[in-house]
Amino acid sequence: MTEPLTVLAVMLRSADYLTTKGVESARLDAEYLLAHVLGLGRLEMYLQHERLLETGELDRFRPLLKRRAQREPLQYILGRQGFRELDSGVGAGVLIPRPETEGLVEVVLTWAEGREGLQVLDVGTGSGAIVLSLLSEGPFATGVGTDASAAALDFARRNREGADLQSRLALRCGRLFETLEPGERFDVIVANPPYVAESDRVGLQAEVVDWEPEEALFAGSDGLAVLREIVPGAVAALRPGGLLALEVGVGQAGPVVDLVGSTGAYDDARVHKDLAGKDRIVTATLAH
Repeated sequence: MTEPLTVLAVMLRSADYLTTKGVESARLDAEYLLAHVLGLGRLEMYLQHERLLETGELDRFRPLLKRRAQREPLQYILGRQGFRELDSGVGAGVLIPRPETEGLVEVVLTWAEGREGLQVLDVGTGSGAIVLSLLSEGPFATGVGTDASAAALDFARRNREGADLQSRLALRCGRLFETLEPGERFDVIVANPPYVAESDRVGLQAEVVDWEPEEALFAGSDGLAVLREIVPGAVAALRPGGLLALEVGVGQAGPVVDLVGSTGAYDDARVHKDLAGKDRIVTATLAH
């Protein structure tokens, strides 16, 4: 007969197991998975650390632990990822929103202060986290999110419903600007495009390279292939004085600023730092 296990014992054993599988945040991930199964917050779970787990609880926990041991992202297993004020649904086929991207939203919101009735286009919207945050927090009346991935747009639609923004956000399946109507213009175009260089593939964690959609990660030999399309392509879709805001990879801000300048269409190109102090956001306004 199997000896009953306490919450604490399961956490410790699971953390050790995940460590042997190369999971960097083994203890924390084991806690999140167990809390998920028990329907508790992590702190609540610690208050019950001597509680004995029921057989059914262990039966639900073990498959989730095995998935994490196979390096499936924790966010996919839980089906959620917090992003600013939203709890975004995520899973296989959609890029997991990163904390760095919250800074991109903050830069746009700062620019938008004091304005009203703005329209925003999110190019490569993925889960919709960026555009939904802008619509929820800023002076944006309506938005459009485009993505070439039908799987990603399925998550964006569900997240749109969760945020109760169905009437204000249109989602369109297509690459970059190809779904826009002739003459359609926006006050803000924002994008967190693929910007990882193919040469950097070998340095990525298994959770990223083996699970997240590579079309949302990689952009040619130097990581700038998609940005080279977005910067000139946005000219026809921005209103004069409108803002282009881009998340870029580490070391790419300078080349992207040069790319913006080469179009001759933008003013006031700026580089903004992320929370770690790295140059990760480039903005510019369309010349009048």
